Amino acid sequence: MTTANPEDTAVVPAVSRVRGALRSTPWLRALREAMDRPLTSYYLLLGASALLLTIGMIMVLSASSVYSFQQYGDSYAIVRRQALWVVIGLPVAWVATWMSTRWIRRFTWLAYFVSLGLLLLVAFLGVSVAGNQNWLAIGPLRIQPSEIAKLSLILWSANVYANKDRRLASLHELIVPVVPGMLLATGMVILGRDLGTALVFFAIMLGMLWVAGAPAKLFGLAATVVGVGAFGLASIDQERVSRLTNFFDPFKDFEGAGWQAGHGLYALSSGGIFGEGIGASQQKWGNLPEAHTDFIFAVLGEELGLVGTLLVILLFLTIAYAALRVARKTADPFVRYVTFGVVVWLIGQMIINVGMVLALLPVIGIPLPVVSYGGSALLPTLAALGLVIGFARREPEAARALAARRKARSAGLSASR
Repeated sequence: MTTANPEDTAVVPAVSRVRGALRSTPWLRALREAMDRPLTSYYLLLGASALLLTIGMIMVLSASSVYSFQQYGDSYAIVRRQALWVVIGLPVAWVATWMSTRWIRRFTWLAYFVSLGLLLLVAFLGVSVAGNQNWLAIGPLRIQPSEIAKLSLILWSANVYANKDRRLASLHELIVPVVPGMLLATGMVILGRDLGTALVFFAIMLGMLWVAGAPAKLFGLAATVVGVGAFGLASIDQERVSRLTNFFDPFKDFEGAGWQAGHGLYALSSGGIFGEGIGASQQKWGNLPEAHTDFIFAVLGEELGLVGTLLVILLFLTIAYAALRVARKTADPFVRYVTFGVVVWLIGQMIINVGMVLALLPVIGIPLPVVSYGGSALLPTLAALGLVIGFARREPEAARALAARRKARSAGLSASR
């Protein structure tokens, strides 16, 4: 026979009282009610994406102004290009929100093979930038097919898994053809010496396997193979070796391999809590390479401080939270797989980029999604966000709520006439 511990009997009522007080707090109750509304996921995705895009435009303008003037004699040359990509990308995202899943699934295999073709062209005819042969020149335009391939791989693998949804208990059905197909695309990226994008491809592959229900032992094997392979590929390139040996302490070789990471840390540390103010970055004046692309987070931290960096991370986490709500509620396996794949892609890439800037990871040339400069990365990202926003809007409860609002608005307009 056991006797109750007096301390336990005293703690339980206290915990209950605290929980009751929290539940009765007006602002917590209002927050819980707001999160339970049908359109919450839709508005969270739309609002967070719009804020990230706005912050990105502001930071591209600030981070690129000095470089633009030095290269082109015009401080607004780069931000004008980014604005053009935004003007193109927003209609693409809008169209993506209205695309039916049935129509999308018809073209997933075509998108996969087109992406493979572009990656193959890059491997043999690509243009080298910063040591990576991952660009394809089409007249005066340069595109990065690996960015397009990220979305194509997610849509293709999601379609395959959705077709096999009832047979995924079999390891063979789980692996074939998704794993060989993704490894083929990854191998083509590695041929172009773009190790950073290859790691993002691996992350997408592991994420899709996880949501499809792959056994834990498969992840252990995959993580070992990826780790050994990445280390082996990095060790055969002297520049990558220097990055690996210096990222823990960039100041050990500050004038060499640690230059970019060191100045990134200088930028973040000088920003403090609230930053130096928009446009007031010192490191963008020639000290920080790739200030408007891979290291835009450092300029953001210098100008907007800890508050600005945490806001950007919070916006990414908001997108992830809202998207996972959509994936959890949907009855359509294709929507679930696509949504989870997009979350893995964007959040994984954000973690890698922020880790680079904080010198927690080696510098491997990964941009910050939506925020960094670059049309090749922005267009597929906006399209992916548009798809997920469309999924959120087509949730049964959300669709009914939107239809009721449109009906009420139409009735109000008719009455006013």
